[in-house]
Amino acid sequence: MVRDSHGFVVTGPDLLALASERPWPIERPPYALETSVPGVFAAGDVRLDSMKRVASAVGEGAMSIYLVHRYLATI
Repeated sequence: MVRDSHGFVVTGPDLLALASERPWPIERPPYALETSVPGVFAAGDVRLDSMKRVASAVGEGAMSIYLVHRYLATI
């Protein structure tokens, strides 16, 4: 899993910025909270650029469920 220099997990479009270091392994772009492992999502404080607030983590967790269903529909 790709992390920044502080150990935060890089997700979504930020992964494409690191394409020279570790290219995105599938054809479609990563979903918003998707990690460098397709189908694995991160939410809350572990994510790079997250708001570091409980309410934000809860919202991202709910969003992750939607993205997991979207991912599963494509495989």
